[in-house]
Amino acid sequence: MLSLVENHSLPRTAAFFDLDKTVIAKSSTLTFSKSFYQGGLINRRAVLRTAYAQFVFLAGGADHDQMERMREYLSALCRGWNVQLVKEIVAETLHDLIDPIIYDEAATLIEEHHTAGRDVVIVSTSGAEVVEPIGELLGADRVVATRMVVGDNGCFTGEVEYYAYGPTKAEAIKELAESEGYDLARCYAYSDSITDVPMLASVGHPHAVNPDRALRREAIARGWTILDFHRPVRLKQRLPALSVPPRPALVAAAAIGAAAATAGLVWYASKRRPTVV
Repeated sequence: MLSLVENHSLPRTAAFFDLDKTVIAKSSTLTFSKSFYQGGLINRRAVLRTAYAQFVFLAGGADHDQMERMREYLSALCRGWNVQLVKEIVAETLHDLIDPIIYDEAATLIEEHHTAGRDVVIVSTSGAEVVEPIGELLGADRVVATRMVVGDNGCFTGEVEYYAYGPTKAEAIKELAESEGYDLARCYAYSDSITDVPMLASVGHPHAVNPDRALRREAIARGWTILDFHRPVRLKQRLPALSVPPRPALVAAAAIGAAAATAGLVWYASKRRPTVV
């Protein structure tokens, strides 16, 4: 049960949400693949690969090796992409692609946490160019996401500046707790993946959402709450019921890696030798 109202005499608190399969029903990076193809960023072969990748993503979680392949894959794929073009493509297609796949249960939790006076922070391995607009759509207060290096020409170099994955997610949360005054023992966290155990373990109220098999076992062993989200719904259909107006996302992780914007392609690459993102 969520506490309805925070005691403001106590330190501040926050709710940390993983994005893919936790807040939205698909991979945020894979979802934009067709739009990136139409914008000339990836070829038809890459689009076809994402269809398979999406199937694999929905079928189960990723282990450490797969996530490392993802990092290599997205770095190679986005090399040379114009950052401004990526942002424009995401902005133009965000509502059509993401709005319909937001879990109703997750949207309700975000509202409840805001009503209780908690900050909402999206913590995702996907690239910030994708995650930041989604965070704003959801009314998140902050976003932590993967960042790629941008060259003087405004294009991605293919190098990863910051990879928001596994232990680094937990480190980012702890840094935010120090800078924002969050009491982690009273904070909440939500994720579907075994790779996010460090993030979940860093707060007092961890929740496994639609957990993969490994995370389900871990959650049961640790006595963590397990939640089942299965009702995607358009946010505009929920507007009459919203108790807190959307708040613009304040980006905790600066410049962003569109590279991760197609990170999900990695799922296909994990079956072969990864060379792109």
